Amino acid sequence: MKVDSIPKITLRSATLSDWVKVADILIGSRAAFMPYAPSAHSEADVRSWVQEHLIPSGRVTLAEFDDGVAGLVATSVVEDITWIDQMWVRPTEVGQGIGSLLLHHIVRSAPTKLKLYTFQENVGARSFYERNRFTAAKFTDGSGNEEHCPDVLCERILEQPTP
Repeated sequence: MKVDSIPKITLRSATLSDWVKVADILIGSRAAFMPYAPSAHSEADVRSWVQEHLIPSGRVTLAEFDDGVAGLVATSVVEDITWIDQMWVRPTEVGQGIGSLLLHHIVRSAPTKLKLYTFQENVGARSFYERNRFTAAKFTDGSGNEEHCPDVLCERILEQPTP
């Protein structure tokens, strides 16, 4: 592949006008990558939640090509821990560095720790996070999540700049 043929990816904060694109990515990616864990919510409920809660939270970053949104990450912060609450890439765009770009964006702004849950069966996501220096901190039987699928708590301790 020629370098000049690689599309330019930009990062930006999501706005309310992005809610349909964001919902489409969440719904489409979940269907493509996690058939073993059907959503506990209807498609209409997911769309409503994205429009009314996720986007207004102000903590959603989009990765965008010229032709539209290709991925997103949503975070929350509790004390000194940044939680990755949602991280999705359009199925057709996986493997193009979008997830890495979004993750590195979060790493640069996180205080000291990053944490997230993913399903144990989500081998692609687990491999991605392991390559990016996350470690499995705790495995559960899934009784604490809506899908009741075994999951894993992953964490990454961030290097602190030396004074």
